Amino acid sequence: MTSFEATVDGLMGGLRADLERLAAIPSIAFPGFPAGPVAEAHDLVAGLLREAGVPHVERLDLPDTAPVVYGEIPPPSPDAPTVLLYGHYDVQPPGDTALWRSPPFEPTPVDAAESGLRARGIADDKSNVIAHLGMVRAYEGRPPVGVKIVIEGQEEYGSAFDDYPPTDPERFACDAMVIADLGNLRPGTPTLTTGLRGAAEVTVEVRTLDEPRHSGEFGGAAPDALLVLLKALATLHDVHGDVAVEGLRREEWDGTAYTEEEFRSLAGVREGMPLMGSGSLGERLWSGPAITVIGLDAPSVEHAASAVVPYARAKLNLRFHPRQDPQEARGLLVDHLRALRPFGVPLTVTPGDTGPGFEATTGGPAYRAALAALREGWGRDASYVATGGSIPLVNGLAKAAPGAEVLLFGAQDSMCNLHAPNERVLFSELRNTVVALCAFVREYADAFDPSTAGRTQGGAA
Repeated sequence: MTSFEATVDGLMGGLRADLERLAAIPSIAFPGFPAGPVAEAHDLVAGLLREAGVPHVERLDLPDTAPVVYGEIPPPSPDAPTVLLYGHYDVQPPGDTALWRSPPFEPTPVDAAESGLRARGIADDKSNVIAHLGMVRAYEGRPPVGVKIVIEGQEEYGSAFDDYPPTDPERFACDAMVIADLGNLRPGTPTLTTGLRGAAEVTVEVRTLDEPRHSGEFGGAAPDALLVLLKALATLHDVHGDVAVEGLRREEWDGTAYTEEEFRSLAGVREGMPLMGSGSLGERLWSGPAITVIGLDAPSVEHAASAVVPYARAKLNLRFHPRQDPQEARGLLVDHLRALRPFGVPLTVTPGDTGPGFEATTGGPAYRAALAALREGWGRDASYVATGGSIPLVNGLAKAAPGAEVLLFGAQDSMCNLHAPNERVLFSELRNTVVALCAFVREYADAFDPSTAGRTQGGAA
């Protein structure tokens, strides 16, 4: 069995340099930010793949969407499987730069110079783009599987590309895919993510008066819209903080989870504050629902007047079990709110966007190959987790290649501050991810049996 550790160690200097180049580009694909850096990042990724030996690299353009880098390495034989590798080169805005210990687009060593780098997007997701590049380099452009590489440029903001793969299934046909837009539960703990919670938004509003009225003259009888709204919102959770909307799916979590100490640190929970809900952290975060009030329209304290409030509105974000239907989950929340009459006042409830969850099928040859590869990369058995976040393209890719096994792992870790100030990646995690990707394609090529894979033209299941 070929070991890739020495090969990857020899590549790390170049991979680090390329990661620094890529992370220095402020490729923010949000409205109001310049498009030039996004195009620059696209061109750099495409060029790096060509230099690594990917024979076919093209630019895929869709309306109102940053360009997608698409690359292909043909299978070495008709019986070899095809693996799709996914990542994205765009990044979140840096936020308040005063909270950063170094400029967000100047990659800077963290702690000891050899431990890692700090920059916006360096973990999410540019480290994983470089990990894919490292695997191709380790095989000198000739891996034992066919490879399709999809690096999109507007994942953080969202785009039409989320729904594109099912409309072009031949392009995305594969036997397995590695979605590298996440990583390990903690540094040094190889982790497969097997589930993504779904998401939905709902707006609830109340209007009780034509305009504000003096609280001394009218308060006590005139219906206060803010009090009505607060009473409605209070019904969404029970006394323990668990979601109280009937029908939202919740199951025990039997995988790995954070310790309470880890979670408190990651969430920035203030000392003495209890956590919400009951049951295991995995159940509360991944296999059960969560409802968050993400916006509230009401008079501010600073500009408060002594008046009964005539109008109030709240926006709710619902996260739900990976296997629950999005329309059903959102409908349960909408029905719960519409059935309420706080103080006899009806609510106006408006359903918003939904996004499906995802639960990976485990136990197939690609999954077994990934477990062996992660063990080789980190020297210990892999854990499995879910996440409350979402990767919109996963369901689109799964629909385009319905027989493909979907694997979610990468070079990030839960302590890397993604989407937050001082985002960082550890070189040890990047190095081990490249080793694991190399081992995965070797293991999967050896284990793949085309006679049982339901092959279609192009090397896809």
